[in-house]
Amino acid sequence: MESTKLSPLPMKACCAACAPAAPQPEADDHDHGCACCHDHDHGHEHGHDHEKREIAIMAISAVLFAIGMVADERLAEIMPNWLVIGIFYALPYVLCGFDVLRIGAQSILKKDFFNEFTLMGGATIAAIALGQLPEAVGVMLFYCVGEFVQERAAGRSRRSIKALLAARPSIAHEMLPDGTTRDVEPDVLGPGSHILVRPGEKIPLDGAVLEGESQVDTSPLTGESVPQRIAPGSRVLAGTINLNAALRVEVTTAFADSSIARILEMVENAVARKAPTERFITRMARWYTPAVTGIALLVAVLPPLFGLGPFSQWIYRALVLLVISCPCALLISIPLGYFGGIGAASRRGILIKGGAVLDSLRDIRVAALDKTGTLTEGVFEVNAVLPAPGISEAELLTAAALAESRSNHPIARSVLRGAQSRGIATDDACLTGMEEMPGMGVVATITTSSDAGNTTATTELLAGNAALLTSRGLTPVEVNIPGSVVQVAKDGKVLGALVVADRLKPQSPQAIEALRHLGVQHIAMLTGDREEQARPVAQQLKLDSLRAELLPEDKAGALEALGPVKNTIFVGDGINDAPVLATAGVGVAMGGLGAEAAIETADVVILDDNPARLPELLRIARRTRAIVWQNIVMALGIKGLFMALGIVGLSGLWEAVFADVGVALMAVLNAARAGKIES
Repeated sequence: MESTKLSPLPMKACCAACAPAAPQPEADDHDHGCACCHDHDHGHEHGHDHEKREIAIMAISAVLFAIGMVADERLAEIMPNWLVIGIFYALPYVLCGFDVLRIGAQSILKKDFFNEFTLMGGATIAAIALGQLPEAVGVMLFYCVGEFVQERAAGRSRRSIKALLAARPSIAHEMLPDGTTRDVEPDVLGPGSHILVRPGEKIPLDGAVLEGESQVDTSPLTGESVPQRIAPGSRVLAGTINLNAALRVEVTTAFADSSIARILEMVENAVARKAPTERFITRMARWYTPAVTGIALLVAVLPPLFGLGPFSQWIYRALVLLVISCPCALLISIPLGYFGGIGAASRRGILIKGGAVLDSLRDIRVAALDKTGTLTEGVFEVNAVLPAPGISEAELLTAAALAESRSNHPIARSVLRGAQSRGIATDDACLTGMEEMPGMGVVATITTSSDAGNTTATTELLAGNAALLTSRGLTPVEVNIPGSVVQVAKDGKVLGALVVADRLKPQSPQAIEALRHLGVQHIAMLTGDREEQARPVAQQLKLDSLRAELLPEDKAGALEALGPVKNTIFVGDGINDAPVLATAGVGVAMGGLGAEAAIETADVVILDDNPARLPELLRIARRTRAIVWQNIVMALGIKGLFMALGIVGLSGLWEAVFADVGVALMAVLNAARAGKIES
């Protein structure tokens, strides 16, 4: 079975060597791991034993080094000086620096001279040669402590996305014709297969419930904590959890096309799609470290040649520059910031396809939204029953339900549901003819027999819009209620009218208001629905503009007319929304009920179809962007300051450790905040 893997976050892409020698396509960026990483740290997935080993090494080294620094003179009185140096300085240096020195040497053999390990190893060895052994040990020890803490902090920021992997079902109970079951991998089964899902198990494939009633925990996919009740006929999604009772499910989608598989693929691709800021930092690393190394060489050579001091003094200052120069803080924390933002969104049921999308969301000024399935639930219901004088509601509903009983139109289905919900049963056995009138409604013929069975009577029913009745010379009922109006007539007599309307999602008003508070200047509705259906919704939500009766290609043009495309966001769910989703600066698909084409085209997928996720999405994007730039300013500012101080001799290797490891750690901890965004 083919497994789905997340691309590891490049935690130690902290030097020029981490970047390919030549620019690569963006989609391949994740394939270029850092050549200077610890070889045990592929993806930084440390085992528990390895973590304990690292802690033990750091603890022993720290204790020995502290004893040596505090009791150096007393130790020299009771043991030879070489033994003091060996136990309390050399041993901690080797324990902490063995991997650094080994990988640095391997890098040099590969002609990779400008990475974190060669710089750190070379600087500490040179410091030892200059008689600065305690400083060399301190640099290596604090470097190792900083690396360990960085990795722990980074691990917390990756958990939310890695949790999606845990949602991947690993087994399915296939139901065989003889009533028994066999355990198979989910990707072996295809549409039409029957599976058994026991209480407490993950649903392995998308399907429809055939038998059983239960509740399903959808939080692994949507972030929704309230369980969903399901019964025969209900749709269930792979990766969700069956809570209460056994279910018999018919598979409707192969595993490769299932919800959980698509989600995992989107998340994997999201990690690989770098934001412009990330790409800039990667390009900068290609010249930054060599440039600083060149400056350090000049600092070591030129001042002594001009008589400004001994070589040892300026070589030491050059070493300080080398330690400071490594751009760890930038190349670690910036990808981690975007990764944390993507993770924070995923916990809310929002899938963002890459850091570039987060950057684009920062500048959104115009929001355009589809109506059906986005702002409304896409479920039509009878909101009003308006019988003509002398006609009862039951008579009106019975006639309307009979006329619409064999139509598959959404409004026809809603009329049937409305009649049933009011206790009116519909028997279409007497329906002997039904003609669809395009753009108007239906004409149905009902034939009834006398009790004796020797005579028959034929009745004509009309159910449709005002144009249908007018075409038959009838006067429609005047209706002033928003919605789609179904006029009903029987044998040339108007019985009344029904008002059918799409139900507004309860979160839509709050979502629109929140978008305005976030600085969205213009909010529009772009829909293919008729204007008389769309306008009441637009008015209720106080939208700035409305364009109705749009064809798919018209929506893209209507969006462009609202302002610069790069500053627009479009939200939709249907296959007809795919072109405009691709056109918008950021396309958002309502993924729970949305069409496959819309989900694939969009930059963001909202899994639970909740419009309240839109303002959350903007808040996450803006917070993430702010954190990224905080790290850029902090890292460059502090490093620049300490470089200047190092050149004039006001900072030594101890300060350089802070400027490198300390600043990197601060940046990582700040970046981890992106994964804890509260919206």
